[in-house]
Amino acid sequence: MEQRLAEKPSLTLNRRYPVAPEKVWRAWTDAEAVKRWWGPGPGEPVSLAELDVRVGGRFRIVFGGPEGRDHECAGVYREVVPNRKLVFTWTWPNSTPERESLVTIVFRAVAEGTELDFRHEQFFDEAARDGHQRGWSGALAKLEEYLGSLPVITERSRV
Repeated sequence: MEQRLAEKPSLTLNRRYPVAPEKVWRAWTDAEAVKRWWGPGPGEPVSLAELDVRVGGRFRIVFGGPEGRDHECAGVYREVVPNRKLVFTWTWPNSTPERESLVTIVFRAVAEGTELDFRHEQFFDEAARDGHQRGWSGALAKLEEYLGSLPVITERSRV
């Protein structure tokens, strides 16, 4: 008889952004871009974003509060497929470093721009999942605002 581990809580969010996957990818993988949108809501400045975007590379982001130092998240990149897929571990090193979860983001080109499939899994409990759902929903809304602020590059037709 097959024994299965108890399934841990997870969350899935889907968004569409009216820009190419390369722009959405850059927003997740460029430290300066991350500083412009990261965090669950307004008034959550990012004071530090360190991203070593390669398999085995680490990231560390410090954000929130008036000084941008209230929260720190960190992890290790597990899978990196440029403009298509990003998988990384997720921890809160200053509060619950033993609670590692996993984030998978798939970037898919669609006629209107990019469809982003976001999955965060292996939460400690439902309360952790619910808190992250609020945080990620706010962050993805800020990402949409950031992407909308980027300059639009169009090709000029030649005569």
